[in-house]
Amino acid sequence: MVLHYLPLVAVCGLCLVVVLTPVSTTADRLVSLVALRLFGDYVSRETDRRDRELERMRAAHVGGTHRRFAARTMLVSLVFGITGAVVGVYAAAGVLSVLSAEPTAVRESAPPMLGVLGDLARLSAIDLGRLFVVTAGVSLTVGLLLAVIGYWSRWVYLGQVAHARRNAIDASLPRTVAFVYALSRSGMPFPSVLTTLAKNEHVYGEAARELAVAVREMNAFGTDVVSALATTGERTPSDDLEEFVENLGNVLSSGRSLSSFLRLQYERYQEAVEAQQDKYLDLLAAFAEIYVTVLVAGPLFGITVLVVIGLVISDTTLLIQLITYLGIPLASATFIVYIDSITEALRGPGWQSALDVANDEVPDRRLVAADASLAADGGHAAADRTTLARLDAYDRLEPLRRWLSDPYEQLLRRPTATIYFTLPLMLLWFLFRIGFERASPSHVAAVLGSLSALDLTTVVTRFDGPLIEASIVILGGISLVYEARKRRYRSLEDATPDFLDRMASVNEAGLTAIESIHKIARTDLGYLGEELQRASHDISWGADASTALRRMANRSHAPSLRQSMTLITNAMTVSGDISPVLRIAANEAQSARQLRRERRQEMVIYLLVIYLSFFVFLGIIAALTVSFIPAIEEAGRSPVLNNGAVSVGIFAGLRDVQTDGYRLLFFHVSVVQAACSGLIAGQLGEGSVYDGLKHATILLILAYGLFAVL
Repeated sequence: MVLHYLPLVAVCGLCLVVVLTPVSTTADRLVSLVALRLFGDYVSRETDRRDRELERMRAAHVGGTHRRFAARTMLVSLVFGITGAVVGVYAAAGVLSVLSAEPTAVRESAPPMLGVLGDLARLSAIDLGRLFVVTAGVSLTVGLLLAVIGYWSRWVYLGQVAHARRNAIDASLPRTVAFVYALSRSGMPFPSVLTTLAKNEHVYGEAARELAVAVREMNAFGTDVVSALATTGERTPSDDLEEFVENLGNVLSSGRSLSSFLRLQYERYQEAVEAQQDKYLDLLAAFAEIYVTVLVAGPLFGITVLVVIGLVISDTTLLIQLITYLGIPLASATFIVYIDSITEALRGPGWQSALDVANDEVPDRRLVAADASLAADGGHAAADRTTLARLDAYDRLEPLRRWLSDPYEQLLRRPTATIYFTLPLMLLWFLFRIGFERASPSHVAAVLGSLSALDLTTVVTRFDGPLIEASIVILGGISLVYEARKRRYRSLEDATPDFLDRMASVNEAGLTAIESIHKIARTDLGYLGEELQRASHDISWGADASTALRRMANRSHAPSLRQSMTLITNAMTVSGDISPVLRIAANEAQSARQLRRERRQEMVIYLLVIYLSFFVFLGIIAALTVSFIPAIEEAGRSPVLNNGAVSVGIFAGLRDVQTDGYRLLFFHVSVVQAACSGLIAGQLGEGSVYDGLKHATILLILAYGLFAVL
């Protein structure tokens, strides 16, 4: 009997090898080797399809050759096809075994609407030849379907990656152009400007990463700047970057003023960012109206109608449960994903959430190593295996050392880490609340036995309260730390333009960069002033100005400050007069701050809309719970009128009202709507679903508190 399942075990092993390729080097090499042996020559043929696939790979910035990726795609498709064929055989056998009952027995046991299953049961009586044809047909159909899905999904995924990169390039292009313009104004040669941009691609994002390809082409193959830029324009998925590098190449080849061209491009992108934000806000207004109509008024109207129908005609509890547990969550998740995908290209620069920024870290030693002039010590070639092992152990323990050295700062950098503290506590609270406060096995068995003897409504009622309380604490912990981190970033970014403007003024007055830092550190710039004081202390203890500013930017993790400090420190290597660069950086930071303020003011309206719509939803649900359902229940119990006659009107046809069941459903739909509304409020009102955690926590507390007092 065990031998019957050997094919299924074999195909599961094949799928496991393919699935493990992202995490296992051995599996990755094995899959690549087999794929190249089987399909390497086939995918290497020069065809139009190969050119399209190669273009998509370049747009998605995929590492490796087309031959390797295409061969692996063919192998994945083959593995999925074989797996589908084998699974299809077992599925066909399972269906036939289920339908092996007598047709009469099937008709008698099935509901009237499913009596047709009695005719299907006759399939088990077919001869061996037809049975083979049916099984083979199912096997081939399932196998071919999975093979097509496996092949198609790999290339579609590349298309989605290319689309995401295009949006990221368009969003980071204005800051990148400002960086190139400012460094060119400082007197740095243009090839050196591109090289500096490539070294700081982790700061300036996808646009810098795309231009870094041109730099690598110049360094590795000796290609001239114009040709390298032309190649970048051909392979980039961004139309804006393609136009920029094409115009830039024409300016470089014609000998026109590069500084004038970059200034015009810089001003053009600043205007484009403003127009882009207006378009984004208009789109959010439309989404807010759609949300109120479809995801608030729609479910509320449907639930109200279903309640009335359920009380008068037939039971509609199942439909209300489907709306509560499936309809609202799935529709809200789809709405959030759709908003994120549609508005991704319109957000512009400066829309990273605190969680995204916290994960985009650059260790101090990486920044120091980029500029420090240290004597060579032989490197890895001169180190023995013991030393390398110690260095590897040191690197592995580095995150733990950071946590132990400054837990509060590390927690602010990773707000989701609060779950490691709140989840165990809430698990203990959950067990305490449901009656497991005593750890004896006999008590646990007694509680489980009492629960099994109760109806489903009572069991759910016992569990849902503690579960919601735990969810509120967990979400609240993440949102509190996230909000603290976000306020720190906002304080740094709002103070950055003032810092750059003051530094430009004192530099124009004749002070050096070091003297400027010492002077500005004594001014009031909020949290940025504290960071400047630390930078001033670094300089006093022997660090140069460039290193001190880099360390300050690395500590803050604020995107705008990191970009400004990267620009300033690189300009310092060219000239001591950095006031033109500081003015450009200050104007760019000032424009970004103004846009952020306007954006926050406009988006507050959408937060109010969502909160008001939820209050209306909650009020109507509370009215149904407190007034409507009890009134209907009372009317159903009193068919006799005041004059002694028997009611034969609408109340005579009322069904038995399950007040506890409806109250539980209304409570759950309020909780689900609170969580979904909070997440959508963050997406619409603040630009990120992470910002919706605090709104979800607030709305959950309101919904839970309301039903606690009803």
